Amino acid sequence: MDSSVFNTDTLQDFLLDAQVLLTQSQECLQHLELIANDPDACHCLNNVLGTLARRASTLGLLEVAHYADVLHQLLAPACQQQRLSNEALPTLNACLTLLAWQLELIDVHTGRLALDTFEQVTLLGELATALNQPLPQTCAPCNDIGSNCVHPHPTAPARPPASRPAQRH
Repeated sequence: MDSSVFNTDTLQDFLLDAQVLLTQSQECLQHLELIANDPDACHCLNNVLGTLARRASTLGLLEVAHYADVLHQLLAPACQQQRLSNEALPTLNACLTLLAWQLELIDVHTGRLALDTFEQVTLLGELATALNQPLPQTCAPCNDIGSNCVHPHPTAPARPPASRPAQRH
């Protein structure tokens, strides 16, 4: 991210909003610890993660955006099918704690997050296992090195099928 065009005021606003959203996610998680698979708490938690992912992506905070988005993608099916097991909640809590740390460690001048991704990849793998969900698909370069992706993958627009010349009879 080019620090010369990075808007620190916008980042500060995002970080303040993100703290509110993280507090809300912790409250949802506590609710889920008390009432297993509560649809409202699960829906709220998933919405918070989706909102964080979208807002971080808009600001170009790619590491945070991708991490929140993968959490969102992993939780969505479990919440929808009411299969968010109590065994997954401690790992989910650890994931949310890491997300909070990521937000704390963003450089407010450049918007960069200077962390290695080992803990993030490990926690996402543990959560995927606990939820009995596959991790979102990795890209070819990450597959080649045997790593889970920690970067967003822009979706390519669907191409129309190639037209065939009309056959003459």
